[in-house]
Amino acid sequence: MHVAHLSLTDFRSYASVELGLEPGVTAFVGPNGQGKTNLVEALGYVATHSSHRVATDAPLVRQGASRAIVRCAVHRDDRRALVELEINPGRANRARLNRSPARPRDVIGLLRTVLFAPEDLALAKGDPSERRRFLDDLLVARAPRFAGVRADYERVLKQRGALLRTATQARRGSRSPRKAEGDSGFAAAGAGDVTATLDVWDAHLARHGAELLQARLDLVESLRPLVAGAYAALAPTSAPATLDYRSTLSTGGDGAEDEVAGERGSSDAQTLSTDLGKTLEERMRERLLEVRPAELERGVTLVGPHRDDLVLGLGDLPARGYASHGESWSFALALRLAAYDLLRADGGDPVLILDDVFAELDGQRRRRLAEIVAPAEQVLITAAVPDDVPPELAGARFDVAEGSVTRVR
Repeated sequence: MHVAHLSLTDFRSYASVELGLEPGVTAFVGPNGQGKTNLVEALGYVATHSSHRVATDAPLVRQGASRAIVRCAVHRDDRRALVELEINPGRANRARLNRSPARPRDVIGLLRTVLFAPEDLALAKGDPSERRRFLDDLLVARAPRFAGVRADYERVLKQRGALLRTATQARRGSRSPRKAEGDSGFAAAGAGDVTATLDVWDAHLARHGAELLQARLDLVESLRPLVAGAYAALAPTSAPATLDYRSTLSTGGDGAEDEVAGERGSSDAQTLSTDLGKTLEERMRERLLEVRPAELERGVTLVGPHRDDLVLGLGDLPARGYASHGESWSFALALRLAAYDLLRADGGDPVLILDDVFAELDGQRRRRLAEIVAPAEQVLITAAVPDDVPPELAGARFDVAEGSVTRVR
C-alpha cells in the first residue's frame, strides 16, 4: 500500500497544496513551524478520522475557512482508490470515494497508516486513556467495523452517565424533583424509577462493552510477543518488555484509573477468559450491579472498557514510573512497530509515518529504528534538518518553508 497523491484545501496552514508521492522513503525537511507535520497529519486523519495532535477537528481548518478538504489517491496491490474527506467543525463531516458520496465510516480502512510521533511518549508515561486509544485505533485499522462498536459504546456510556448525574444531583438535593424532570436522563427514568432505567442501560453498556473488551483482550494477546521482539531489537540490553490488560471487571471498578498502571499482577486477559465460564457480558452486568451504590453516589460509570488500562512492564517492574526516558521511548516505538507487524500480517504494508522522531533518539536507537523500517513499502519522514534523516532512509526529499513544499530530490 502507498499514497500516490495528496491534495489539501484549507487544511491547517495550507490554502492549497498538491503533492505527488511514490513508494519508498520520502522526507519532508524544514524548520519547525513551517507545516511539515501538517502534511502527514492529514494522511493520518484519512486513516483514523482523528488527529494525533489535537482532540477536536476545529484546529485542522485553516483560519478564516469554514471547512477543510483532504484528498489522497491510495494504491493497494492492483487497486486504486481516491478518498476525500471534508472536515466541518461543529457539523457532520462528509466523504467521497472515487468521486461518489460515501459515509465517512465507509472509507475507514482504505488507507492504513502507522504513525510515530513525539506524542507517542505518552503511551509509556501518560494516562491510561492514551493506551486505550492506541488499542482501539489499532482495532479499527484491522477491522473497520469496530469504529461502530466503539461509537455505540461511547453513545450508551454518555447517556447512562447523564442519568447517573441527574440521579446523583437529585439524591443530594441540589435541585428539586420538579426541576430535575426537565433533564432528559431524569425524564427517561419514568416517575423517578432510576433503578429500572439503569437496568436497561446496563444491558446496552454490557453488550457493547463486552464486544469491545473481548476484541482488546484478543489484540493484547497478539501484540504481546511482537512488542517484546520489537523492544528487544531497539533496546537489547534492557529488561524484557511485557504487556498486561487491567480491567475494571477484575480490579473492582473503583475508578482509580491513574493508579492501575502502577500495579502489577496476572494478566486479566487470562483471568477474564476463564472467569467460571461466564461471558464477559454477564460479568460486566454483575459488576455494574455491584458498584451501583458507588456510581449513584459519584454520578459516573465506574465499570467498563473506558476505565481499563494496558499495563506496560519492564521485567518485574511497571514501565510507568520506573523506565528511563530512553526506555520509555523504546517502549512507545515497540508498540508502534508491533502494530505495523500486525497490520502487515493482515495483508499489505501500511504506510509508515515518522513525524520528527529521529531527533528524539540517541544514535544507537536511531540506527536500529531506521534498519527496521527501511524495508517498508512507503515511509514518510518529517525532520527539521537533513542530518536528522538516517543514511539508511535516503530517498525522495521535499523542502518545506513559508507555506510552500518543493521537491529537491
